[in-house]
Amino acid sequence: MAAEGKINALHQFELTPSLGALGEAVHFSQSTLFMLIAVGLITLLMVAGAAKGAIVPGRLQALAESAYGFIHDMVVAQIGDEGKRYFPFVFSLFMFVLFGNMLGMIPYAFTFTSHIAVTFTLAAVVIVLVTVVGLVIHGTHFFSYFLPEGAPPALAPVIIPIEIISYLSRPISLSVRLFANMVAGHVMLMVFATFVVMIGGMGVVGYIGATLPLALNVALVGFEFLVAFLQAYVFAILTSIYLHDAVHLH
Repeated sequence: MAAEGKINALHQFELTPSLGALGEAVHFSQSTLFMLIAVGLITLLMVAGAAKGAIVPGRLQALAESAYGFIHDMVVAQIGDEGKRYFPFVFSLFMFVLFGNMLGMIPYAFTFTSHIAVTFTLAAVVIVLVTVVGLVIHGTHFFSYFLPEGAPPALAPVIIPIEIISYLSRPISLSVRLFANMVAGHVMLMVFATFVVMIGGMGVVGYIGATLPLALNVALVGFEFLVAFLQAYVFAILTSIYLHDAVHLH
């Protein structure tokens, strides 16, 4: 987006009311709208995928089963058989982040995972759930997690604060990683796309000169699709690792 001759690559992340006057009255932004769209699409995919239950699956059923099996195997591998009870949560988290990232790749769509408020809320839900799980399973013994087994008691005043800070930093690192990757990727796409338009407007020479940034932008689009999937996967696998720590205390 250009404004007064300058590239404003951050304009795409600004929140604006959706649904006209009603959206403005209730502060219903395009971020909220695309969250609802993501939830709706996920629901449609899973319902449509499970509707026929064919032995030879169609495309939607194959896609739904692949996503289900992929996350199920990951959760069990990270947590063990005890992790099956947490699979619905991890799977829902993965699909929500994945669809949020992928929707943002559609022109004129909004990437709600590019807002730290959204990613931090998701990360906060994860850390609260992990803490509750640890307390429910282990009771007050859960706090022994902050003093690793075999550590000298004399070092407890040093180790315990470090472990607590490390534990509390989890939602920060989890949320910032997703937020930063989404913002950085979309900013690069906007900058290179603007270069293509600016250089291409310089006539015949501009058309030739715009070839390189256009090729880079096409490559970046493919790379961003990969990043969109990987960031959803990283969010899900880190959640599984944190749940493993809460269940097994190591």
